[in-house]
Amino acid sequence: MKKLALAIASAALLSSSLVIAGGHANNVKIGIVLGFTGPAESLAESMARGAELAIKEISASRMLLSNAKVSYVRADSTCVDASAAAAAAERVIGSDKVDAIIGALCSGATISILQNVAMPKGVLLFSPSATSPALSTLEDNGLFFRASPSDARQGQVISELLQEKGIRSIAMTYTNNDYGKGLADAIQSNFESAGGKITINIPHEDGKGDYGAEVGALAQAGGDILVVVGYLDQGGKGIIQSSLDVGAFDNFFLPDAMIGKSLIKAIGPDLNGSIGTVPGTDSNGAQIYAQMAEKDGFTAGPYSPEAYDAAALTLLAMQAANSKDSDKVKAKVFDVANAPGVKILPGELGKALKILKNGGEIDYVGATAVELIGGGESSGSYREILVKDGKNTTVRYR
Repeated sequence: MKKLALAIASAALLSSSLVIAGGHANNVKIGIVLGFTGPAESLAESMARGAELAIKEISASRMLLSNAKVSYVRADSTCVDASAAAAAAERVIGSDKVDAIIGALCSGATISILQNVAMPKGVLLFSPSATSPALSTLEDNGLFFRASPSDARQGQVISELLQEKGIRSIAMTYTNNDYGKGLADAIQSNFESAGGKITINIPHEDGKGDYGAEVGALAQAGGDILVVVGYLDQGGKGIIQSSLDVGAFDNFFLPDAMIGKSLIKAIGPDLNGSIGTVPGTDSNGAQIYAQMAEKDGFTAGPYSPEAYDAAALTLLAMQAANSKDSDKVKAKVFDVANAPGVKILPGELGKALKILKNGGEIDYVGATAVELIGGGESSGSYREILVKDGKNTTVRYR
């Protein structure tokens, strides 16, 4: 496996990069490759800021790899264009010489980067938000990790939540890609196993101007609630608006990629009463992270805490490996993420680097109480969401 060339210090670093001066000859550069355009673009900025917050914290400590310089560069993976995702990853590795990638946002883009770029190039890929169950078993040469739980788990949680609310039949539509199909299948298998009825389960495409045909089929099948496994900025939003326009449904379930301020703003008061799920925890680390984000000038939206954790774990694993070589770093990710060791919360990354430098062990808790399990993914917990008074409110955690 090829060892990545060390990036040299340069006065021509991209304006988006952060550099902290130091005496170490090496640089560390992280690629933040997310869907800054596309059907979930409203989530990307807060996620990127989360990853960058961890990088800034590591940099300010002046402890990484004997005071190596740290920088980052952003690139747009989109969410639905696999070729664009691979090209973005190819560019940050080939031209920007990144040592690891935080991304992508969506599962299809992540799979494309993993198979076409990260594995062939031998570069570690850590996604905050790619949740397709397929990623649990996909060949990855040990280079892929994710800070979010698989949608196999979210399917269980959604089924349980629907049953608890007395919902016995659902109509469902999913965005026609790896994420949508994987989560829809998980919901269907769990809901039907519990005795529920799926009246219809059909795909929809993103970017259409008219969802009348899909909504007509969903309305004809009926159901106690419409489950929209889509994206909040394109197809999912279109399905909901069309359903409301024709009076087909007024009760919606919103999985993770449908949770965000932009959907509430687009739909308005008619979305009140909708329910949903998104990864989240009420841990002390989550509260600390929210305060850190606010101080840094942004709001910790969906998957922003996971992005912080993904970047932090990547850099902490470099320290544990005493190397930025992905082939060595990948072997240390589980060591720094899980017990035993000193528990590490957001804001304590400098402390963690010092412990690792002195040969100690850490148990990274982070912003999401992350615990890595098989397949390099988080065991995860979820926020139960209720849209109330124009806001995504938290009912409880599960």
